[in-house]
Amino acid sequence: MTAFEFNHLVNAHSVSLKSHALKFTNDIEDANDLVQDTLVKAIRFYENFQEGTNIKGWLFVIMRNTFINNYRKIAKTRALITQTDEISSINLAHSATRNHAEGKFVVGDINKALASLPEAYHTPFVRYFEGYKYHEISDMLQIPLGTVKTRIFVAREMLKKYLKTYAKDERG
Repeated sequence: MTAFEFNHLVNAHSVSLKSHALKFTNDIEDANDLVQDTLVKAIRFYENFQEGTNIKGWLFVIMRNTFINNYRKIAKTRALITQTDEISSINLAHSATRNHAEGKFVVGDINKALASLPEAYHTPFVRYFEGYKYHEISDMLQIPLGTVKTRIFVAREMLKKYLKTYAKDERG
């Protein structure tokens, strides 16, 4: 069968396809679109049609599959798109992106807070933050172990006061 003969055969079934499409869509325009999609797919894949097969049944299967695939695509799109009256804090949390500039400000504030510490507290705290143990810091700075622990504790408290705005954001 040539492509021209096949096209003529397929077009002969367009009226029955349209009435079948109306059963799926319940809308004339949507039914016309479904028939058009079905005919395009049938003509595109006419090599897959085997002569002797019921062409009307073959076209109806194409139509049904096209309708189901379009329905799934529309349902998935609707699920992904949130209507303006459905926007809530939960939806915003998933869709909002973090501003990287905010992170730069936080790091800048932490660096300012560290710089504001007196040297006696700054050095032990930074060493501890770098991963050194209390006794290692004590040996490096040649100060008693208790003094190292106290200075690190005091440095933490000073940093908490300096960075209290961020502590409230995390809790609230």
